[in-house]
Amino acid sequence: MFNFDCIVVGAGHAGVEAAISASRLGLKTLIATLNIDYIGLMPCNPAIGGPAKSNLVREIDALGGVMGELVDSTYLQLKTLNQSKGPAVRALRAQSDKKEYRSCARNYLEKEDNLTIKQIQIVDLIVENNEIQGVIDELGIIYKSKVVILTTGTSLDGTIYIGDKTFKQGRLGERSAYGLSDRLKKLGFNVRKLKTGTPARIDSRTINYNKLELHPGDNTDNNLLRFFSFKPNRPIRKQYPCYLTKTTEKTHQIIKDNLSKSPLYRGLITGVGPRYCPSIEDKVVRFKDNPSHHIFIEPEGLDTYEVYIQGFSTSLPIEVQFEMIHSLPGLEQASVIKPAYAVEYDSVCALELDCGLMTKKIKGLFLAGQINGTSGYEEAAAQGLVAGVNTYNYLNNKNYIDLNRKNSYIGTLIDDLITKDIDEPYRMLTSRSEYRLILRQDNADLRLAEIGYNQGLLSENDILRKRFKEQSIEIEKESLNQFKISANEKNKAILAQYEENLEVGTNGFNLLKRPNVDYKVLMELGYNPNINSNDEYLKRDIFEQVEILIKYDGYIKRQNIQIENQAKTDDIKIPEDIDYSSIVQISNESKEKLIKIKPKTIGQALRIGGVKPADISILMVLIKNHQIKK
Repeated sequence: MFNFDCIVVGAGHAGVEAAISASRLGLKTLIATLNIDYIGLMPCNPAIGGPAKSNLVREIDALGGVMGELVDSTYLQLKTLNQSKGPAVRALRAQSDKKEYRSCARNYLEKEDNLTIKQIQIVDLIVENNEIQGVIDELGIIYKSKVVILTTGTSLDGTIYIGDKTFKQGRLGERSAYGLSDRLKKLGFNVRKLKTGTPARIDSRTINYNKLELHPGDNTDNNLLRFFSFKPNRPIRKQYPCYLTKTTEKTHQIIKDNLSKSPLYRGLITGVGPRYCPSIEDKVVRFKDNPSHHIFIEPEGLDTYEVYIQGFSTSLPIEVQFEMIHSLPGLEQASVIKPAYAVEYDSVCALELDCGLMTKKIKGLFLAGQINGTSGYEEAAAQGLVAGVNTYNYLNNKNYIDLNRKNSYIGTLIDDLITKDIDEPYRMLTSRSEYRLILRQDNADLRLAEIGYNQGLLSENDILRKRFKEQSIEIEKESLNQFKISANEKNKAILAQYEENLEVGTNGFNLLKRPNVDYKVLMELGYNPNINSNDEYLKRDIFEQVEILIKYDGYIKRQNIQIENQAKTDDIKIPEDIDYSSIVQISNESKEKLIKIKPKTIGQALRIGGVKPADISILMVLIKNHQIKK
């Protein structure tokens, strides 16, 4: 028998963040994995970030997590998406070297003094009086702990489908995890099937790149590269391109002719798949009027000729896959290294969790990642960090880490999971946040670093850097206010180049509000920024913050008012021992949802799908008048 303060089951992206955060907070931590060589594995696309997901990664970094550092150390390409759009939807995306990322993640774990790694399969949970006491592995060895975090990914009773062929695996070539699903069901958890999939991998040497459209990373000649981590001295690596091809009429016809062979359309797969990452056969059926779909060819690493065919996931038989791939321009002679497949796995309904990701039924048992019904490395890592931190808080009788819809995408993610009965893999989108202009990727450190520091995950240097940045922004705004610009001919001529005019004198602050004016224009007018730092990346970030805060000042103020109004309902606590069944004024539908989810506040109750606003109004009045029966 072994004793630990915290046990993490699974070493994917959720497991890595959970184990590192728990161990760095002083907990003697065990991380159990089916295969020690698959720590931090990217079983699907080796890419991190994109719309909303980049916000999650930067928030993880701002709080003291490691995903941002791992990506920055292993990228093949960095690219900022939506650069021509507003700051709320701009997103950084990285194509990573999957093998290097995995090695880097393992190295981070092995450096932690309080962390033990074991290649074991956990098959049972030890529970006494509705409290977790430990776990048991497949060899019967007992590992005792007051907190356990399950981060099992797609391994939990996983089944792979390729045409009519099935394999009991979590991912191709990996074991399926057994035992835990049955145990969770016996404990009364709502366990259900979900589905995901991944495309084929192709031999790069057999692709005719002359037929493909080149998609390079960001050009750094006149623009400093952007990174996921806010820490200084990010590594500058060589950028490698991705490529674009498209499906053809022939591709679509092959798929239509073989739909009857798809395990999804034959009813063999019962799990619900991700709406925002459909298989290619799903795309062809659902968007039948679209003559073509984009397919990206993306590198998987520097020491492999294996490439990823993004947008081409399928579970059709392998011989059909060959035909489909060979119908794509540039891939007529392509050699398939690994087939595409679908995977069906067990997950737990996230309504079973509280806001700290601990299960309501079993104290000390936390769930994070795809077991909670989410999709994506970033969503998993965010939950892993929260679960790891909250195991420490739970054991030390402290409040959960304060992440909510008002201050983070991570808080939005968790609030959605625990209040909405989600029946498909959940993916983070910018549209899911009502406060996305405030919760941008560029200001994650300003929003969350103090929380990470107070929790104990950020160093003194980290927080001093953030505070310097914050102070510099205010100093710079005042400096712009003091910079006077007269309406002389020289200044008018400079502004005319940018389609701006100047009838009367103004200052730098007001001029920067104009859409065509940026710091480059101000410097042409003679402005000298008041930033006392030699760090060019930090200076760029400060310029960016000042420009956003000035240009979007009215919108930001309006959103802050929304946040203040929402805070009023989040401040109204609902008694923990409330008896909803005795409240005759509330509809039965609302009662069922409230009893099932047990919201902590009125604000959370308002966000539960199926609960009527009128019923919440009644509940507020009863709470205010102390008329709630207990």
